Parts: sequence; C-alpha cells; structure tokens
Amino acid sequence: MDTKQKFVITINRELGSGGRTVGRLLAQKLSVRYYDKAVIEGLMQHFGISEKVVEKEKARPKSWWSSFCDLISSPPAILKEDFPDLLVTTDALFSVESDILREIAGEESCVIAGRSAFFILDDHPNKLSIFIKASMPHRLERVMRKQGLSEEEAKKAIDEVDQRRENYTKRFSGKSRYDVDNYDLVLTMDALSEEDAVEIILDYIEKTSTK
Repeated sequence: MDTKQKFVITINRELGSGGRTVGRLLAQKLSVRYYDKAVIEGLMQHFGISEKVVEKEKARPKSWWSSFCDLISSPPAILKEDFPDLLVTTDALFSVESDILREIAGEESCVIAGRSAFFILDDHPNKLSIFIKASMPHRLERVMRKQGLSEEEAKKAIDEVDQRRENYTKRFSGKSRYDVDNYDLVLTMDALSEEDAVEIILDYIEKTSTK
C-alpha cells in the first residue's frame, strides 16, 4: 500500500480484541478519517430506522423477506404504512452500506473498521486489509471491564456478535471472516497494546510500500 496515494485500510476485528481502538489510533497516526459508526448512521438516515433494527436485519443468515411474505397476505403498501421496519431487507442494507463505503473510499484516504469493507472494497487499487483477534480470555476480560458485564454476560455478548458478523459476511461474500486469506495482515492482541499494534501496522506499511 502506498500512503502517498489515496488509500483505504480496512480493519476487521473480534469483539474484545481492541481492534476499534487500534483503528482509531492508526487513523490519527496517518492523519486520515476513521469510520465505523458513521456507516451505521448513514444507513439509519437512509431508511429512517433505528440502529437496533439495522443490526438485527444484518444478523440474518439468509433472506427472510420472501419467507415472511408467504405468511402475510397484506399488500406491501399496507405493511409499509403499518410496519415500516418490516420492509428493510438484509439485501437493501448491504446495498446501501456498500454504496456508502465505496463513496467514502473514493473520496479520501481513510481507515474503516468492520462494516464488511474488506470485501466490499476488494477492488480498491490501494488497500490494506487487517484482521485483529485475541484469545477468548483476553476478549472476556476486556468486554467485562469496558462494559461492566459479568463473565457469563460477556461470553454471551461475544458469542452473539461473532455469530452475527459471521452470518453477514458469509451471506454476501461467501467467505468466513476468519479466513486469513481475506487479509494482508493478521494480529493477535494478547501480548500487544493497541499502541504496539499500530506501530506494527505502520512498520508493515513502510516496508511493503517500498517494494
């Protein structure tokens, strides 16, 4: 990746790994914008729905609208008036999300955390894809500390997020988000601070950009 040209760095991360913080610090070091929740906010604005609904629909492993229609005889116009959130399909969310990410990457250099950017922006000419992971004990400790949860609650939260993200990734990319072939660089955070991880990434960028 050449930082002298317009570039995009995508960061996929496991909940509790510290990947979001790594992305934010990396963007600061590179003096570029950092995006994660901004994409969700764009989806919310487009559809006029809550973040909870967006995340719920993204979690579905396969299309649900056609199955739902088989159970309901009401015309779509009536459904839209009475239950507007029901017309938000996973496919529609992915389409809008993809447009938002491509627009961002086309306008400026940036770091994007999550949001399936590693495969949505796969054809970007100057991209670095990173996966940040950690052992379950490391993730549990961080989630418990950051969110004030018990170990049982933290484990449940991690399992739910892992499954939701994996379902979404497989549905639209046909790949597992854990496949290391998706990424240029994979970091395990157990023995690293977020600052350490950023320095490793910057060193990787420096070494590969000279080749």
